[in-house]
Amino acid sequence: MFTGIISGLGRIDSVRPLGADASHGLQLTLQAPDHYLDDVQLGDSISLNGACMTVTTFDAAASRFTIDISAESLDKTAGLSQPGPVNLEKALRAHDRLGGHLVSGHVDGIGRVTHFAPVGESWELRVLASAHIGRFLAYKGSVAVNGVSLTVNRVDDRADGCEFSINLIPHTIENTTLGTLAAGSAVNLEIDLIARYVERMLGK
Repeated sequence: MFTGIISGLGRIDSVRPLGADASHGLQLTLQAPDHYLDDVQLGDSISLNGACMTVTTFDAAASRFTIDISAESLDKTAGLSQPGPVNLEKALRAHDRLGGHLVSGHVDGIGRVTHFAPVGESWELRVLASAHIGRFLAYKGSVAVNGVSLTVNRVDDRADGCEFSINLIPHTIENTTLGTLAAGSAVNLEIDLIARYVERMLGK
């Protein structure tokens, strides 16, 4: 379980195939911030751009770790198949503050950035999601974009899906990878956990 409050900026440094064909996944080697892994143990969960992964090896002194990602996970996520920056969040502990919202680290779908531009001191980010995901989005509700807990400011149901708008303050731009997005970028989306259970209960 996670909160969507990014605790560090990491980088995928290398990607190694785990097999000879596309049915196999990848092993990723990541660089974390200094001392980020001081309290991490083998088998711990760390969210990479909103996707929960398991630490398979780590070197705390060098702040480097590896994860194995399956072909299924690669097919259902974005931004985890090649070197580049990633948002990191270690799993929530029972005594931690819930600063964002309840995030499971299970990506529900991939969205596409349709607009990203400054508005005053902040930035407006618009993302087009599938209609399936759009039914779980609500004005002032929560959504995780690349693992970042954000508040939905507008929802627009369209023929090609659901476009939602969120506001990013300078702190979010500076402390996550969201500042690198542009129109056309693919992002990992996770709907609000409570909304998922409400839909299930009302659907019966």
